[in-house]
Amino acid sequence: MRRFTGLKAVFQREFQGYFSSPLGYIFIVIFLVASGYLTVSRDFGRFLELRQASLDPFFSAIPWIFVVLVPAVAMRLWSEERKTGAVELLLTLPVTLPGAYLGKFLAGWSFLGVALALTAPVVYQAERLGNPDLGVVAIGYLGCLLVAGVYLAIGMAFSAATRSQVVAFILGVAGRVLFLLIGLPQTQQVIGSLAGGYVEQVVSSLSVVDHFDNLTRGLVQIGTFFFFAAFTVGWLTTGMLVLDRTKAS
Repeated sequence: MRRFTGLKAVFQREFQGYFSSPLGYIFIVIFLVASGYLTVSRDFGRFLELRQASLDPFFSAIPWIFVVLVPAVAMRLWSEERKTGAVELLLTLPVTLPGAYLGKFLAGWSFLGVALALTAPVVYQAERLGNPDLGVVAIGYLGCLLVAGVYLAIGMAFSAATRSQVVAFILGVAGRVLFLLIGLPQTQQVIGSLAGGYVEQVVSSLSVVDHFDNLTRGLVQIGTFFFFAAFTVGWLTTGMLVLDRTKAS
């Protein structure tokens, strides 16, 4: 499709870029250490102490780890190019804005997928302890990938809105924390007491945590996939509109 001209070239350049510098490897190491620590720590997941063939401690930690690490991946995707003026140069090539934007998104999303795939030893350890339902495990990993996509789309929108990577990182973290906090029971109770049960239900439906928890429990619902797809597409569209406006100005 001509609308997405240059998608493949941008994807290949960006994806290879993650592994052409130490930063990509540093990110993966930090992610693996953080996810492993929060899974087996006595203060958090207590995976080894519980000695259960369940990956709930691991899956519970992933959204919170992504709150910090995904903005680190997203902040450079457009902020640096806006700062150096490379955006204008990029779009003078035979590359459309949707093609370039989606290419960067898919590259970052694939990189996060590689990081998730490297946590496979956790699954192996769960199999040693018992007989986990691998179907539920696979759906849980799919949920992690969908959360990564939403977080990355949010981060790219903020990256497109500013020339500062630091500002993009801070806004990205704040945006993700907001969507996590509204999923906490305490937050929903406060909203319900102040605004009523209907508003509480609406806010609850926007919670990343609630939809993610459904997948980690093996509950496959069309509404859950629609939520992640709508949020991801919505934030990607917002980012493209912001980038197009700033480019025009």
